[in-house]
Amino acid sequence: MSNDLIQGVDEESHATILALNNDHAQELSLLSADELAAMIAGAFHAVRVGTGDAFLLAFDQDAAYTSPNFLWFKARYPRFIYVDRIVVSPKARGRGLARLLYEDLFSRARAAGHDRICCEVNAEPPNPASDAFHAALDFQEVGEAAIHGGEKTVRYYLRAL
Repeated sequence: MSNDLIQGVDEESHATILALNNDHAQELSLLSADELAAMIAGAFHAVRVGTGDAFLLAFDQDAAYTSPNFLWFKARYPRFIYVDRIVVSPKARGRGLARLLYEDLFSRARAAGHDRICCEVNAEPPNPASDAFHAALDFQEVGEAAIHGGEKTVRYYLRAL
């Protein structure tokens, strides 16, 4: 699969990305249009495939971002890229888009001098498909935390580049 499928996020794509995000709010978290726009503006890497097939948002360690998961990594690593959200629409699954988005991020991160990619996956409520996917990409578990007043438990993953 070719990287020419990957496009930057522009204002015209915000509405479809917001809808895709909010359709997967249990795994990601619900966003308003303004919250999404602010995240995109502060992202190290914000890309999409198609008009609503998939997207990825990632931040570097210098982002002005206050997610408890991002802050967990910031407290432990001086330099990193944090994947805040990646999602593929149900109609586009099975085409390798998530892997394509990650490979594009790995390349971009290396070019910027980064040597690690971080992310989290829900442990409670569980997300076994995401656990398996990240394991297949050589992510290693590096921690765990209860967040949002214990409403969620997450596992933290890191992949060395």
